[in-house]
Amino acid sequence: MSLSFDLFWSFRSPYSYLVTPRIAELVRDFDVTCNVRIVYPIAVRQADFFANADPLWVFYLMRDTYRTAEFLGLPYRWPNPDPVYRDPATGTYPAEQPHIHRLSHLGVAAAERGRGLAFIEAVSALIWNGATDNWHEGSHLAEAAARAGLDLAEMDAAVAADTAQFVAAVEANQIDQRKGGHYGVPLMVVEGEPFFGQDRFDQLVWRLEKKGMVRR
Repeated sequence: MSLSFDLFWSFRSPYSYLVTPRIAELVRDFDVTCNVRIVYPIAVRQADFFANADPLWVFYLMRDTYRTAEFLGLPYRWPNPDPVYRDPATGTYPAEQPHIHRLSHLGVAAAERGRGLAFIEAVSALIWNGATDNWHEGSHLAEAAARAGLDLAEMDAAVAADTAQFVAAVEANQIDQRKGGHYGVPLMVVEGEPFFGQDRFDQLVWRLEKKGMVRR
């Protein structure tokens, strides 16, 4: 019987972007299923998180993400625009956000259509690889969705028709994320065992192999 794991994932997380190609390769090569569970970023779930963080937290994150991308051979740049809007005057994250809710709900829609992993791989590359400014404009998102085998207009329409359903799905994912053992992303959970962070990918593979994962 095929193994599976949950992947709790955010469009604003650089580490989520950095681990996604390896997870996609794992699923392509091995008999294992990845259940994509989209959550809102910590800046949306807990708006004062960064205000209360030690300044070294952000300094290290920026240094480490660029280093990790270089180590992995992945193109990387902080997105323009940031998926989560920060008010430059106050340094706070307002409740009304121009991008992250749409992205998150589209991620839920993609997962419902069985293309969640393909969608987050294509869209996170668009947002984070530095090749495209203003990734939210024009046909960029539609083309990324098409690469994942999806119709962006159809998904946008589905979200608009019942937004509350998609909000509830994200919130349910966030509850299950904490039940899985952590509040951060990327978080991979295998039969109740949490693996937090892109640097736990090798241990995730090791655990899956111990549970009998085989090549396709």
